[in-house]
Amino acid sequence: MSKRDFLIEIGLEEMPARFVTDSMSQLEAKVKEWLAANQLEFGYVHVYSTPRRLALLVEDLVEKQEDVTVEAKGPAKKVAQNEDGEWSKAAQGFTRGQGLTVDDIYFKEINGVEYAHVQKHVVGKETKEILETIVPVLTGLHFPKNMRWGSEELRYVRPIKWLIALFGDEIIPLRITTVESGRVSTGHRFLGAQVELKEAANYVDALLSNYVIVNAFERKEAIRQQLSIIAEENGWVIPVDEDLLEEVNNLVEYPTALFGTFESEYLSLPEEVLITSMKEHQRYFPVKSKDGKLLPYFVTVRNGNHENLDNVARGNEKVLRARLSDAAFFSKEDEKLVIDEAVKRLDKIVFHEEIGTTGEKVKRVHNFALKLADLLQVDEENMKNVSRASSIYKFDLVSHMVYEFPELQGIMGEKYAKAKGENPVVARAINEHYMPRSADDDTPASDVGAILSISEKLDTIVGFFAIGVIPTGSQDPYALRRQASGIIQTLINKKWPISVEELITKFVSHYEEQNIGKRSKDETVAEVIQFFKMRLKNNLSERGIRYDIVDAILELPLHDVNASVKKAEVLDAAKEDANFKEIMESLSRVRNIAKKAVNDNLVKAELLINREEQALYSLFKEKEEKVIQASDAKDYTEVWKELASLKPAIDAFFDNIMVMTDKEDIRNNRLALMSSLSQLISVFGNINVIIVK
Repeated sequence: MSKRDFLIEIGLEEMPARFVTDSMSQLEAKVKEWLAANQLEFGYVHVYSTPRRLALLVEDLVEKQEDVTVEAKGPAKKVAQNEDGEWSKAAQGFTRGQGLTVDDIYFKEINGVEYAHVQKHVVGKETKEILETIVPVLTGLHFPKNMRWGSEELRYVRPIKWLIALFGDEIIPLRITTVESGRVSTGHRFLGAQVELKEAANYVDALLSNYVIVNAFERKEAIRQQLSIIAEENGWVIPVDEDLLEEVNNLVEYPTALFGTFESEYLSLPEEVLITSMKEHQRYFPVKSKDGKLLPYFVTVRNGNHENLDNVARGNEKVLRARLSDAAFFSKEDEKLVIDEAVKRLDKIVFHEEIGTTGEKVKRVHNFALKLADLLQVDEENMKNVSRASSIYKFDLVSHMVYEFPELQGIMGEKYAKAKGENPVVARAINEHYMPRSADDDTPASDVGAILSISEKLDTIVGFFAIGVIPTGSQDPYALRRQASGIIQTLINKKWPISVEELITKFVSHYEEQNIGKRSKDETVAEVIQFFKMRLKNNLSERGIRYDIVDAILELPLHDVNASVKKAEVLDAAKEDANFKEIMESLSRVRNIAKKAVNDNLVKAELLINREEQALYSLFKEKEEKVIQASDAKDYTEVWKELASLKPAIDAFFDNIMVMTDKEDIRNNRLALMSSLSQLISVFGNINVIIVK
């Protein structure tokens, strides 16, 4: 069957850099799915993107669907024919709907019932005809923010300026808003020109000749190589931040790296200020010496060629110089800052209109941090540090530097606190309370920082849940998921055996006492606990724990998250045992029948009249003590070993004993035994949801 390449290019006004890569991935996934759903065979799919275009080239797309013979099932024979063998209206309607007649019917038996069937030959459609219906796929991409333009109803990432749809050398007629598909693309905004494509296959070369590298990976590697050459030629080290590289890559179509300089006097500023000014505000790469010291240079990436690079460098130097001059001024002004006076000014900063000011938040966190420190039994010195750190930890929010560079909150707080003579432990905690700042960031290393971090994050989460601001779908404007995950990971890394449910309940009660929130205490507690369980679920999944084992563990109360992790890891390892299936079936059988117990009666030894139930009860009493001891020692491998050893006695019990006997006292006693065993087994949660093969 003959094949051709198929090209789609959506030309746009410049997209935000952070939208480009995800949009490209969406386009690839949706088009592949659409082609497969339309039974169109294709080869390799290339995806391309720049700030001004999303494109996709499908190699070896067939020119026509294959012809197929399909079997259609109709009504049962007794419905299709009457007693005389005449065809019913149902049979006639069925065949007519298939474009056939009743003469084409044959019968096949399914589960003991005969049904009418027909076979029909379906002629495949021309690919060109199908491609003309692809527009909903192209307009169905999802973006963090959309635009409408003119009088059009379409909401899209940016206005569409041109559209290419080529099947080989043939234009596929498409229309999005007022834009009709053709074969003309646009090169680099300043260096290129309009590009008329003869066929889909020469897309990459045609754009390159007009100063556009459409392959995002090749463009990124070109930047990486240019940075490496500059570093080598000058004896520098240019640390490559992958997030910054990704952003820069999506800001340019034809990258050319160059470097500039700034006055050495600015190196007296904190390194974080210099790097933030370069990376966050100007998208520059900082430059370091071989021994790791920051140098008065920067590297930027131009969207263009090598002409007039000196002028470009001077322009960038002028912009950065203004930034650094401002930073030097702010640093000088912040030297006048008095920490306790700065804390008082937090009462004028609104954290959230329904929750209160940042000053009020600091007071809540201070009170809770002391309770948490007491719960953890920290020593007197650290209790003083927790008290001081939790009283002042937001003071840098009123500094000039943080006002100008919000990314430096906490970082500048630590530096200013040290400069003002605060205990280094307190200063460090001010910075650490923001940790982890991202999914791959570290958790606080110090105990004081961890206590403050947990208290601060929990206050934020409970506060927003109390007023009904709860993350839904992809919407999480206050990063509550990240903060809850940070608390979970901090507790795990610190190995602190404290109950998350207890912390949540105490904080919700604290809010209730202050009349903050519009939801009941019980409702808020339940929803916050469930929210944290989902974060623990993600944590366990990232550790490679199978989903059903995670579900089993999550049915336990959310107390010591370290214990939850260990239990999940033990079960996940145990599933590899050859006897795992049989053990789980025996333990699950106990839990299933224990549900019929109507009360919490204690087992009465004198009512155990059979040898097998006596043996099981005796073994249970022996293992109960061992399981409790192993659980207290957090040795869940030993717990599993003891529970697994119950299997022979459980099997013998069920093989020889009828639990649901007519004698009520005997029945209730046996159910009490099953209930006692079930409670012991529930150390590992609801094991009945675990899939055994």
